[in-house]
Amino acid sequence: MSHRSPRRRFLTHYHFKPTLRRVGLSEEIRLYDLRHSYVALGLLSGAPPKVVSEQAGHARVSFTLDTYAHVLPEELEGASDKLEGLLPSEASLNS
Repeated sequence: MSHRSPRRRFLTHYHFKPTLRRVGLSEEIRLYDLRHSYVALGLLSGAPPKVVSEQAGHARVSFTLDTYAHVLPEELEGASDKLEGLLPSEASLNS
């Protein structure tokens, strides 16, 4: 469904925006923002990228990872911390 289609405008105007108002959220939030958040949180929570990609309807896992790579710096930092814990300490190497 195109973002300019009459059906999309109807859904946004009569259902989505009033729901945002009712729950106290900004009307600037777009349906795309919810989708983006869902995929990003799925990846950050540790869900398998293939599962997240399929749920998002992406044809390729690589597309999901390329598109949402900006949400992964925290994960990279966590991964480097884990790797550091696996390596011998500098003190043990010098003894």
